[in-house]
Parts: sequence; structure tokens; C-alpha cells
Amino acid sequence: MNLDAVTPGRGVCTLGVAGLLALALTACSQANSTPKPLPPVRTAEVQTMQMGSSVRYSANIVPYAQVDLAFKSSGYVDSIQQVKGADGRMRNVDEGDWVTKGTVLAVVHQQDYLDKLDQAKAQLSRAQAEYDKAKLSYDRTSALYATQSATKPDYDSAKAQLDSSAAGVASAKSQLSEAQVALGYASLKAPFDGWIVKRSVDVGSLVGPATNGFSLADTRSVKAVFGVPDTSMQRVRVGQRQAITTDAVPGEFQGWVSTISPAADPKSRVYSVEVTIANPKNRLKSGMIASLSLGGEELPHPVLAVPLAAVVRDPQQNNGFAVLVVDSAGETVTARSRTVELGEAYGNMIAVNGGLKPGERVITTGATLIKSGDQVRVIP
Repeated sequence: MNLDAVTPGRGVCTLGVAGLLALALTACSQANSTPKPLPPVRTAEVQTMQMGSSVRYSANIVPYAQVDLAFKSSGYVDSIQQVKGADGRMRNVDEGDWVTKGTVLAVVHQQDYLDKLDQAKAQLSRAQAEYDKAKLSYDRTSALYATQSATKPDYDSAKAQLDSSAAGVASAKSQLSEAQVALGYASLKAPFDGWIVKRSVDVGSLVGPATNGFSLADTRSVKAVFGVPDTSMQRVRVGQRQAITTDAVPGEFQGWVSTISPAADPKSRVYSVEVTIANPKNRLKSGMIASLSLGGEELPHPVLAVPLAAVVRDPQQNNGFAVLVVDSAGETVTARSRTVELGEAYGNMIAVNGGLKPGERVITTGATLIKSGDQVRVIP
């Protein structure tokens, strides 16, 4: 064997395998080095609340009612309600459109349901004809039996046939009703006047029972939802008048307390309160932040305060509390745990007697999902 001829080939093969291994290791290294998305958080500034100022509560504006409209009949979407767009052309009803109660928003292909309805009608006609025939036979046999011209077995047979045909008519009517209901469910209708919040289907979409087609919100009235600590619960009652303001819409809006939660939230330890506000001109939008104060509640002295949502259990002390402070400005920051000494709750803020300085920023949303030292992404 010529070893000189074989050796170069082996070298090339060895270099090729080594190159492939290097490429594979480089690819794995690149895959492993792909950064994970940072958890999003929201922050708030440590505030100084002045003596004598009224205690303010922050509230979220939510629709008076919001429902997901789901199909109950299966099939392909045949049509969607058409409205005139801003350019004057017709288009599918979509987010932000106002619809009235009973508007047919979408229709599933109906031919199968129409066929079943025709079959149910035909079945009812046959059952009715059999009943009419059995009724004539029963009346004739009954008359003969009364004059002793027919036997008891003949009478019983005619009566049984009449009862059987009557049951057939009842069954056929039930099937007809089911077919009519199924056909009705092929049309998805708006249950009340409201705004389309979301559309999840298009013409040609295959839908089935429980497939969400639209989300509809009634904002002719809205609710301002806020939390009240137990120390202030005596200041709020169902039916009382309550004024709210928003930064987004000028002026003051009058409402009334419509709901008070019977139990505190297990995490925030505050009671949820809802204020219903008439909104005929749709000036208040879902998602807006409102502000309000409960009468007669004032601060006895200046205090540093943070939102209640910023307070978490101290990982270093079983019975202590802490907040997560962001140690730099910008979108990407590092969260650092800071032990704090809490004071009284004022609205949905709580006094901090030690551990923080004015102007520092604490994490309010997402604080329970991260730990000290984690990098996070601050969102508006």
C-alpha cells in the first residue's frame, strides 16, 4: 500500500471534521448567548405628601359591561357586518365601531342548517299526517266500541296508535325547534349597544362552539375602580355621591358608589370600590386613570409615600417589608431590594418612615415577579 497517497486524504478528512465541529460549537455558543427578553415593569417616584392635603386615590376607568361574543354553531364565516369607512368605502365592522343591540355582526355559512331545518319541517309534516290518520281511526273505532261493534283489543290498538303518533308529532316539533335555534345561532348578534373592542374573525374563518368572534363594551356608563384600605372604609358607602377627575379630560365628573368588595384583596390588602359614572358622550375611555378623594380625609403631617402596589415581603426578614428600587435612569435598569419601615396608608399610597429618599423610583408593576439584582425593562 502507498502510505504517501493515503496520508494527505486523512489530513483533509481530519481538517474537515474539525471545521464542522468548530462551526457547530460556534452555532451552539451563539444560540446559548441569545439574550432573554427582560421582564417589563412600571415605576413610580417616592413622593412627599404635604400636611393638610386631601388623600387622593387613583382609579382605573373600565366599561360598565364588556363581553366576548362567541359562536355556538360551527362552520365557515360567510359574511361580516359592513360599515362605511373614513374613505367612504364599505368595510368590515372593526375595533372602534359603534353597533346597536341586535346588529348581526357575523354569519356562519347557513346551508347545512337550512337543510336540517327543511328536514325537520318534512318530518313534522309526516308525523302530523300519521297523527291525523291515527285520530280518524281512533274516532271510528271508539264509536264502534261504544255500540259494541268493535272489540276491546281493537279499541286499545287504535288508542295506542293515536298516542304513538302524538308522541311522534311532539318529537318532530322538538327537532324543528332545535333546527331553528341552530340556524339562529349561525348569526352572531350584538346583545347591547356598544363599541367593538376587538374582532377576531374574517370572512372564511372556520369557527366552532366557543370561538370568540368579537369583544363588545358598553361605555354609556363607565366605572372608576380603586382600592381603599380598611382604615378608610368608614368613609365610603354604597350610594354615596363621588366626584372624579382625569388628566386626559378636563372637568369634574359626578358618579355614585355602586359596589364595595366584601373582602380585601389577599395581596394588596385593600377593598375594591367601584364608582359608576354616566358617560353619554363617551368622553371617558376605558383604560384612563382617574383621581378622587374621600371627604374629610387629610394628612396630619408631611410624609414620604409609595404606592401600595410597590410593597413586597422582605426576602431578608420574614415579617418585614421591602420595595424594589431602580438604581439608574433609562429603559433598562437593575432592581435592588430595599428594606422599608411602613407607616399609615393614605388612599392607595402608604407612608414610608425609613429606607427611602424623595425622588427615588420604585417598581409598582411586576415587583412580585422579580428579585433583587435582576435587570428589567421600564415601560411607560
